[in-house]
Amino acid sequence: MSKSALITGITGQDGAYLAKLLLEKGYKVHGLMARRGSDSLWRLRELGVERDVSLIDGDLTDVTSLIRAMEMARPQEVYNLGAQSFVGTSWSQPILTAQVTGVGAVNVLEAVRIVDAKARFYQASTSEMFGLIQAAKQDENTPFYPRSPYGVAKLMAHWATVNYRESFGLHASSGILFNHESPLRGPEFVTRKVTQAVARIKKGLQKELRLGNIDAQRDWGFAGDYVEAMWAMLQQDEASDYVVATGTTTTVRAMCEIAFKHVGLNYQDYVVIDPEFFRPAEVDILLGNPAKAKAGLGWEPKTSLEQLIAMMVDSDLRRLEVSGS
Repeated sequence: MSKSALITGITGQDGAYLAKLLLEKGYKVHGLMARRGSDSLWRLRELGVERDVSLIDGDLTDVTSLIRAMEMARPQEVYNLGAQSFVGTSWSQPILTAQVTGVGAVNVLEAVRIVDAKARFYQASTSEMFGLIQAAKQDENTPFYPRSPYGVAKLMAHWATVNYRESFGLHASSGILFNHESPLRGPEFVTRKVTQAVARIKKGLQKELRLGNIDAQRDWGFAGDYVEAMWAMLQQDEASDYVVATGTTTTVRAMCEIAFKHVGLNYQDYVVIDPEFFRPAEVDILLGNPAKAKAGLGWEPKTSLEQLIAMMVDSDLRRLEVSGS
């Protein structure tokens, strides 16, 4: 009998890749679907799995819909990937971010506890919780110091997961994922903003790329690799928390150089620094130590930053050839 999984945030980047992975492993995949006006299924469609998942109407802010989703899916595994996940937006919408990203995780935990406390739970935590870093390389024991409403909300969700594990005995794990990107990343995120601009500039549709702090450093990996770590966490006998990262940090500047070089251009001819894109409180550097994930899960990243950026640029070039604009 195949396993059943419930994914919140299934229409996002990670949700789509995770759905594809679980389907390949023979799972029956259910996804929580918050109805929106725009087409939110394009990522599932692009991966060819839109028709293979069962969508259930629901919202992270409505615990009754989460209980209903649990009762309908009867999952052995629950992956909470849903969130207001854009850091920049969290300053202009801090209360929404707190409700969806923070309280929303507690709502999912409650639904699991009420309907089936034996179901295994995964929480999508984030390196943004480290914020103003307290150690050169961040691991599971590094103190947190979030620098955005998003980081604060994710920290609430993270500690709620620990609390439900310790208070109610739930098999509840958190993946503290460092930045992970893909061709399915939204254009509001800096990596996709860069690769989309590179494609448009190469095609003569755009003349410049305006960015903020290009000396910020991030530990970037491929989302398709990272969802494998999520799944591996829920296969362990004991629940725990794991940093998932490449262990290498790169500046936004260097990432731009890689992207433009891939199409034979010099980033310095096109990148313009715009103060409008600087954050109220900047996170200057993030660098993860994935030693625990390697030892405990047997997980390691497979995709280099150069391969990832090339994949994203090529994908954006193909999209332009199809759309023409």
